[in-house]
Amino acid sequence: MANLPVIFVLNGPNLNLLGTREPHIYGHQTLADIEAMLKAQAATLGLAIDMRQSNHEGTLVDWMHEAHFAGAKAILINAGAYTHTSIALHDAAKSISVPVFEVHLSDPKSRETFRHISYIGMAAKACFAGHGADSYRLALDAAAKL
Repeated sequence: MANLPVIFVLNGPNLNLLGTREPHIYGHQTLADIEAMLKAQAATLGLAIDMRQSNHEGTLVDWMHEAHFAGAKAILINAGAYTHTSIALHDAAKSISVPVFEVHLSDPKSRETFRHISYIGMAAKACFAGHGADSYRLALDAAAKL
């Protein structure tokens, strides 16, 4: 398994509360449920998953750099609220050679207007949003095809 191509799956603020945080918007699955789903899917695709969550913007930037230097195949990132505020994550995505895929459980464009801008999206290869946990699965499929 150590020789499999690795996909980093990075999750931003408040995503550690999935399953209990506004389930009418984000669903009932926990981040651990999503990780188990992705690891099973990755195994069928010949990939490994390195899934992480942080409430800290700089940590997410550091992990993007780590993915770059580790030679990751891709990054799937659900930056949570940082999607709409973080030029640092935008710059990190543009600064690395690893393809970045933006992921959202809900569809930010159908929500409050402040969520309509995505700094991550401006640097990402593609965005998968509005499909609940399946947004991660769709992004993983796209990353596997690279």
